[in-house]
Amino acid sequence: MYEHILVPTDGSETAENAVDQAIDIASKYDSTVHALYVVDVDATSYSLGTEQVDRIRQGHLDEMTEVKADADEATGYVAARGAEHGVEVVEHVTAGEPARAIRKFVDDNDIDLVVMGSHGRSGLKRVILGSVTEKVLRRTRLPVLVVDVHGDTEVAE
Repeated sequence: MYEHILVPTDGSETAENAVDQAIDIASKYDSTVHALYVVDVDATSYSLGTEQVDRIRQGHLDEMTEVKADADEATGYVAARGAEHGVEVVEHVTAGEPARAIRKFVDDNDIDLVVMGSHGRSGLKRVILGSVTEKVLRRTRLPVLVVDVHGDTEVAE
């Protein structure tokens, strides 16, 4: 049913709650979990110079040791949790606008299910801040399991 499960991760506690759900599902269906870390070039452009952001956009993440370390830690957590449960995990890192990069990954990699965290913001905070999870949920045509910051789940299609 679910051969390939995508877990977008930023290394946050919310993302880690989603990892536990994805690993549980993958162990039941003998699925491969794909851990995806997206370097948000818009957010990093405030803290990095133009040259560094250009290198990230061109895929030269190995040259950006701090960014690479964050990505490796986030996807490494998923891989470690998978190994604990005998689940194959493939780690991926890309750059771009997170919701768009996640949707592109889904389209390019035969993903069957997306499991991702949500901070559970509502009302004006969600409108102002936007929500990567909500954008993926609204623009993806496959099941998305949303795990809130407390580890509760909600399935949407």
